[in-house]
Amino acid sequence: MTDKNAPPVTRLCTHTLTSLHYRDADLVKDLMGQKTFTEVMLMQILGRTPRPVDMRVADVVLIVLMEHGLTPSAIATRLIYMSAPENLQGAVSAGLLAVGSSFVGTMENCSRLLDRILAADDPEAEAAAIAAHHRAQKSPVPGFGHHLHKPVDPRAYKLLELGRAEPELAGRHIRALEQLSAAVDAAAGRKITLNATGAVAALLGEIGVPTGVMRGFAVISRAAGLVAHIVEEQQSPSGRFIWDTVEHAIPYVGEGGR
Repeated sequence: MTDKNAPPVTRLCTHTLTSLHYRDADLVKDLMGQKTFTEVMLMQILGRTPRPVDMRVADVVLIVLMEHGLTPSAIATRLIYMSAPENLQGAVSAGLLAVGSSFVGTMENCSRLLDRILAADDPEAEAAAIAAHHRAQKSPVPGFGHHLHKPVDPRAYKLLELGRAEPELAGRHIRALEQLSAAVDAAAGRKITLNATGAVAALLGEIGVPTGVMRGFAVISRAAGLVAHIVEEQQSPSGRFIWDTVEHAIPYVGEGGR
């Protein structure tokens, strides 16, 4: 247990005049040319040596979350880059601000529900209570529904297929997600799409990523995708077109225009 009165410390990195360490690993001798980015990322975030299964899960999650076309995050990045092309990092950070509870980052919201189910004495009853609550509130259950992928989100099914095929994973989070999916379908009286971020929540939970950290994986992944959008914006600018399209599509209806 951490002593709240003790001064803060860090275990992430230290350096001398001639060396630099990430945790206990020498950057030059142990990591550079020896480990992949995903392996070092997991070592830093999880505080342990990642297993091969951890890296496989993290890699597929990062690939899935990298891109989904001209979504709010990509549009924000392109518009900010159009406005300030000298500030690439500002454009990327603008897009990353869209990673939240409605788009891209919803795996955190879903994982909180899975945590409830896993902690419950009666997991199926807890899943049913969650589904009934959201049904009564007329609010979507995090990790379910998609405006484009219906009735199946192929990304979710592939993620879960890969997760079930890993014998080293306990499968508890995947089973909790399956229980929640069945409850959501029962409450709605029809099949509700299980989306990619719902599956991501289960897979990251399986490798021990804490719920409060999961959205960080979306930030890491989507940053790479947004850099690609800037590359395309440099080659084929669309920011001005987006601006002009919105300006013409949303008419002014106040007194000043009459």
